[in-house]
Amino acid sequence: MLLRIAVQAKGRLFEETMTMLAESSIKIESGKRTLLVPAKNFPVEILYLRDDDIPQAVASGIADVGIVGENEFVERAEEADIIKRLDFSKCRLSLAIPKEIDYKGLEWFNGKKIATSYPAILRSFLDKNNIKADIHVITGSVEIAPGIGLADSIFDIVSSGSTLVSNNLKEVEVVMKSEAILIGNKKLAAEKRDILNELLFRFDSYKNAEGKKYIVLNIPNDKIAAASELLPGIKAPTITKLETDGWSSMASVIEEKHFWEIIGKLKNLGAEGILVMPIEKMIY
Repeated sequence: MLLRIAVQAKGRLFEETMTMLAESSIKIESGKRTLLVPAKNFPVEILYLRDDDIPQAVASGIADVGIVGENEFVERAEEADIIKRLDFSKCRLSLAIPKEIDYKGLEWFNGKKIATSYPAILRSFLDKNNIKADIHVITGSVEIAPGIGLADSIFDIVSSGSTLVSNNLKEVEVVMKSEAILIGNKKLAAEKRDILNELLFRFDSYKNAEGKKYIVLNIPNDKIAAASELLPGIKAPTITKLETDGWSSMASVIEEKHFWEIIGKLKNLGAEGILVMPIEKMIY
């Protein structure tokens, strides 16, 4: 029995999904863009679909689970469970207008035409805020709509904001934040749920290690307490006495984003022989 996972066939979400599967030691044949590809070493098969088709595929049982942007899942409003937030492919859905406009607030959108590929999310937001606007649904290149006179503004995905800038637009309202999520069919069989649980375990082990380093150093014994406050580890650092009197070895896990700050403090405490190594997986 195989667990069928629907994934986006191309784009940034596809790339990050395949990286996560590879880092979870799940081998997928690459280079063959067939619709359905089984893994070589794990009971899953990958179904490549358009991102906006994934929610329906999971809800209908064509796929058991799917990895999709939260924005697409909310827009399609299909009956499926959110199993896990995956903490990648983060973006936001925002309203944007020509940058030369002096924006005073949401009332500006009354009577305006808004171009979007996400009419359901936009309509819900406008209704909630009592804004009467005309929604013009288009697919692809939404950002060019104001420039060619097709709409007064847009409602679209924003990541870095560079696409808005290049089209002389500015973001004025963030309506929804989105990231990749794992969704599942509501009637998933028990046998497939067991496979899913093992898959989630692997995902967690990979994500737990992300952005972390393993650090080993030598420290004077009278500085161990101070160093331990800087390096708490998962529960506590590992301390091993050295043959040299008055010294110990300390091993712990460190957040990469705080690496240089903490290393500087450790050196001030007298730490020596600091060794830093990448972490491939971390299991709590």
